[in-house]
Amino acid sequence: MSTVHGSTVMVAADGRARMARRTASRGDRIDEAARVRWGWDRLRPPQREAIEAALEGRDVLAVMPTGSGKSAIYQVAATLVPGITVVVSPLIALQQDQLAGIEDAPDAPRATVINSHVPAGRLEESWRDIEAGEIEYVLLAPEQLVKEDVLARLKRAEVSLLAIDEAHCVSVWGHDFRPDYLELGTARRALGNPPVIALTATGSAPVRDDIIARLGMNDPLVIATGFDRRNIRLSVERHTTASESRQAVLDDIVALPKPGLLYVATRADTTRYAEALEELGITALGYHGGMSARDRKRAHERFRDDEVEVVVATAAFGMGIDKPNVRFVVHAAVPDSLDAYYQEVGRSGRDGQDAQARLHYRPEDLGLRRFFAAKNPSAGQLRRVIGTLQYADAVVSVADLAERLELTRRRVGGLLDLVEQAGRLRRSARGVRLRAGADVEEVVAEAIAAAEQRERIDGSRIEMMRGYAETDRCRREVLLAYFGEEFTPPCDRCDVCERGSGPEHHEADGPFAVQSAVRHALWGDGTVMSTEDDRITVYFEAEGYKVLSLDAIEEHDLLEQV
Repeated sequence: MSTVHGSTVMVAADGRARMARRTASRGDRIDEAARVRWGWDRLRPPQREAIEAALEGRDVLAVMPTGSGKSAIYQVAATLVPGITVVVSPLIALQQDQLAGIEDAPDAPRATVINSHVPAGRLEESWRDIEAGEIEYVLLAPEQLVKEDVLARLKRAEVSLLAIDEAHCVSVWGHDFRPDYLELGTARRALGNPPVIALTATGSAPVRDDIIARLGMNDPLVIATGFDRRNIRLSVERHTTASESRQAVLDDIVALPKPGLLYVATRADTTRYAEALEELGITALGYHGGMSARDRKRAHERFRDDEVEVVVATAAFGMGIDKPNVRFVVHAAVPDSLDAYYQEVGRSGRDGQDAQARLHYRPEDLGLRRFFAAKNPSAGQLRRVIGTLQYADAVVSVADLAERLELTRRRVGGLLDLVEQAGRLRRSARGVRLRAGADVEEVVAEAIAAAEQRERIDGSRIEMMRGYAETDRCRREVLLAYFGEEFTPPCDRCDVCERGSGPEHHEADGPFAVQSAVRHALWGDGTVMSTEDDRITVYFEAEGYKVLSLDAIEEHDLLEQV
């Protein structure tokens, strides 16, 4: 018996030793690739952890702030695996930035871009290089990747990794939701299910869960770190009238160091504020999604090149902007969620120097956000979509469906997502089709129910935004808690802490730990996001965010720990 036990110990010890040698060897290879091919002396621990997981064939979701080196994860990992790495980005400008970042490396791997702006001759040359095994990185947009011919050619070239930038675009809870991203899970399967590296700078609990589900990620390594941007000072100024708020915004912009961003609620406001700032001697321009692509591109360039001091924009401005010296982000009205707010204020202070994030708040402005959040679809439009699919002889592409129905691809994509959430839609590389036996009215009812659930969750996120604006606690603590990151105040970099008006902080010693799983009889399963002395905030998968009194929980036995 002792011999058997002894041999077992020896075998286990030998196994551990071999594992340690393999791990050390992989670590050395990662360090060498980072140093020799990319010119980086060292990687940060989260980068290294993510790269190691990807090399083991594991899916990775990295939620890290801009400037923390998310791109390094796929860049280094790709040099250590055979085949090609496909990198998905939503904007051509982002693809060009990523291409430049790769080409600037000391031992630059070969990369190419596949998009509609590439001339046909050059595009075919790129495909020949891909098929000859001479390309390591292929950068493209989601609408390119989901094309049948593109998928077929990439599959023949053997895709080893699929990197998805701005991954929050796949989530209906993300502030930049793009229906084209919904097809990436299907595209992944068509490519043979390569490991996925999903990257985003912002991702609250519902956004992370949505990314994982929609991309078909299997037991992914989730890295969510670095949400605290300590160089950004957080403050809120409350107003009673619209005119008072408007004047305070203009006074702020005049006084603050430039350049900066002013976010407004409507397209009309971009023009009004830009003209008012020009009258005050500040070079400003308006920006919104209704502008032509050429005008939007020119606005980006002028801001990047310091030709204007202030961009007055709707939420359409920002993705792909990596200007390090933005000194302030002012909001003239509340955004629709803390996800959007964090992403927008995070565009300031990327050089590490002091920056200001200032929110001008009127409770009445929340009504506009609730109006925008009420996205219940037209039953008539749903019937048209479902009816068209029901009588189609084969699968239908989203583009064809949009053309037949004379609706935008974005609108059709959103309607199809609701049908999919109702469990009645099948996706493939060639398009979509209804599941067999679907009754039109039943599917319409189920899709509307899915939309109503989404509206409830959107409404709860607006209430979390209200909570941030009206809190008497450290604003940094409230903001980080939303993303599941604990912080001990005071931060001394928000208006509440600077006034010394926040409640005295006590270490939470209640029965519910942050990130613990709970269950409510009516609201279902949830996750504890933050705890205070007398209350907790829970995100419920079916209902959104709820703030619950600890006394009420105990008195009525409201929550069960699971």
